[in-house]
Amino acid sequence: MSLAPLLEAPGTIPLHAFAAMAAFALGVVQFVAPKGTLPHRTIGWIWVVLMAAVAISSLWIHEIRMVGPFSPIHLLSIFVPVMLVLAVLYARRHNVSGHKKAMTSIFFGALIIAGAFTFLPGRIMHAVVFGP
Repeated sequence: MSLAPLLEAPGTIPLHAFAAMAAFALGVVQFVAPKGTLPHRTIGWIWVVLMAAVAISSLWIHEIRMVGPFSPIHLLSIFVPVMLVLAVLYARRHNVSGHKKAMTSIFFGALIIAGAFTFLPGRIMHAVVFGP
């Protein structure tokens, strides 16, 4: 395992990957920690900023091109910010169920499912974890 392929990657890929890894770690903490507390809200805001960075930085990553410079994975670049706004609105309106569903869908859709594809052979994270 070596971070060299990630650190040598072009453009915003390192920012995107490190923000995603931090968001994953904080997301796990959020799932197991008590809800509605000041730490939950503080970590939650950090998580929202990290996920916004992940979504926005992905717009400059064009390693897989299917429609012009974009691929279907770029739909998450639209989905994530929309869901982040909804999730924050739900939380501010004390709609716990809506907040939980929105945040859970972002975590599993954008971090778990999309993140799993980054470990396929030929991808940078595959080289990080399994070597070239």
